[in-house]
Amino acid sequence: MYKKHLGFAFNIIALGLFFPGILLTMFSFNMEMTANLSGTALSSSLIDKELSIMATISELWEDQRLLVATLIFVFSVCIPLLKTILLFFAYFTKSLQIEKRLINFVGAIGKWSMADVFVIALFLAIMSTNHAETSTSEQFSVFGFKIALDISTQTLSAAGEGFYYFTAYCLLSLIGTQLSGSVIKHQPMT
Repeated sequence: MYKKHLGFAFNIIALGLFFPGILLTMFSFNMEMTANLSGTALSSSLIDKELSIMATISELWEDQRLLVATLIFVFSVCIPLLKTILLFFAYFTKSLQIEKRLINFVGAIGKWSMADVFVIALFLAIMSTNHAETSTSEQFSVFGFKIALDISTQTLSAAGEGFYYFTAYCLLSLIGTQLSGSVIKHQPMT
């Protein structure tokens, strides 16, 4: 019976991590361009973004990328909340039959919530561009003067607090759901 309580506790803690996970910065992305013209450097920031899961959904929605925004919202926000609500009902119900059905349903939709992990993988793929640099050098002559032009870009990305909260949410939620499910499988149906 302690596994049932422990599983519920993990899910409560996971829920506490979920909201900062979707609201805080998941990653920051910065791209700078530098142009050196015969020793004079000009720098400009091309992209400077900090995005959370909710900010990403909002930005995708505003950019008319409705399918991607909807998928991320459903798999990273709706399904995790639905799982948590159902696990709460399962924990507090007096009927073993209803508890089993709820936990089995959560197990079934839990496979769909693997999209949480997919979202994290996407963010990691974006972050893999960290320190990617490009450089182009050209020399040309204007009115007999040789001019050197060097153009370079540097891309930096970093994980934000939201990434760690969301990752912790995913792990604790999986552990809590597994513990709750393991208890219910060993109880006889009455």
